[in-house]
Amino acid sequence: MARLTGHMVIGFERIEGTGTAITAVDPRTGERLGPEYRYGGEAEVEWACALADEASGAYRAASPERRAAFLEAVAAGLDDLTGELVARATSETGLPAARVTGEVARTTGQLRLFAGDLRAAGGPFARVDPADDGGPEIRQGRVPLGPVAVFGASNFPLAFSVAGGDTAAALAAGCPVIVKAHDAHPGTCELVGRAVSEAVREAGLPEGVFSMLYGDGPTLGIALVTDPRVQAVGFTGSRAAGLAIAKAAAARPRPIPVYAEMSSVNPVFLLPEALEAGGGELAGAFAGSVTLGAGQFCTNPGLVFAVRGPALDTFLDAAAKAIAGDPGAPMLTPGIARAYADGVARLERHPAVEILARGREPDAAVGGAAALAAVDAEHFGPGLQEEIFGACSLVVRCEDLAQIAELARGLEGQLTATLHAGPGDREAADRLLPVLERLAGRIVWDGWPTGVRVGHAMVHGGPFPATSDARTTSVGSLAVERFQRPVAYQGARR
Repeated sequence: MARLTGHMVIGFERIEGTGTAITAVDPRTGERLGPEYRYGGEAEVEWACALADEASGAYRAASPERRAAFLEAVAAGLDDLTGELVARATSETGLPAARVTGEVARTTGQLRLFAGDLRAAGGPFARVDPADDGGPEIRQGRVPLGPVAVFGASNFPLAFSVAGGDTAAALAAGCPVIVKAHDAHPGTCELVGRAVSEAVREAGLPEGVFSMLYGDGPTLGIALVTDPRVQAVGFTGSRAAGLAIAKAAAARPRPIPVYAEMSSVNPVFLLPEALEAGGGELAGAFAGSVTLGAGQFCTNPGLVFAVRGPALDTFLDAAAKAIAGDPGAPMLTPGIARAYADGVARLERHPAVEILARGREPDAAVGGAAALAAVDAEHFGPGLQEEIFGACSLVVRCEDLAQIAELARGLEGQLTATLHAGPGDREAADRLLPVLERLAGRIVWDGWPTGVRVGHAMVHGGPFPATSDARTTSVGSLAVERFQRPVAYQGARR
């Protein structure tokens, strides 16, 4: 296993910070994991941004084939590190080895997806208006924005982290990347950061194509966002942090786009015939989606809407039994566990909310028991819409389908909305669909929202506060366009 050194990566250099010291913590045992990592500061931000700016011209000029080969080299390097990545990431996050192994494959898969798209693009111009009636030909291409700052996520130590979707998309777009590594898994970040840096070197690209820093969000993170050489930001995390980043980016003399994935409760709508036909079976699958990964996915179903009656009672009974039997799992960090406990306690204190079931407390230093709650629709308000990041879901008992639609229209923006409908629910589903299209970036039919496939058609985004920009996605091939802009070439010489 490669020895971890506690160093950040700036270009081809391995640098030890001089600021606050942090160490990873195994959430299963509470054990601190060496080595110690020290935060960077203004000097490291200046160094990384200067290198990225210097590399920007040469990297944007690199051919699609060269960029594709580079992305594939990163993927191959991570494949070679799979064993080490799984060992370290499971220790730092408490996630099962099978989950982390799959996440390595997802990370390398999306790098290769973008590489394939670069090769298949068929030239630099997406649209061409031929010369007509004496007018000039106009060709449209897309150019890289420039250096991109990426903030790694806590809940995906690989797929949404140092070489995750934002980084892969920005590199495919022709943009240098500076990553702020996440404190929850610094060793995993170091392993991946070194692999990306080595791939840059082996590809003969300028060293500023990639850097990775450790640092505090309100200081080093905001310094990155406000550096005039950084031209866009990719972020996955809490609403508070995402809004702080967006505010800082908007206050720059020249504002830049921030693509922040922030908050979603991913409502599920159970229509009457579907509920009547399979309430017990639906309940088991629902509970599995709620508790998957201790509820620490951005798409766990946190709200359910259904019409009250015997079929809903059957569903609730079965779901409560499944939740009560859940053994629990470690949560990623003490901070996430505290926030989850606070969220569940908020439900418990609400006079109109009934706690239907609690799961077992996990055998872990950092954890939280799953929870299922219910409330009548007349008591459902904005305070019960807030995301509780963990294995918790609230079922809203409605009087009829009209009330379900009315409540759906009042929800905040979401990453997903899920609809279960039987053949006899078709008319109701057709009426609800336009509401869901305005509500969410992905509509799931007769399934569950956990599990985001990386491909060409996927949308992982949605109206605020799910994301800061509902027009795009952080997963799938369309993600590249976040870090490019269109340019028209009128009458240009060939």
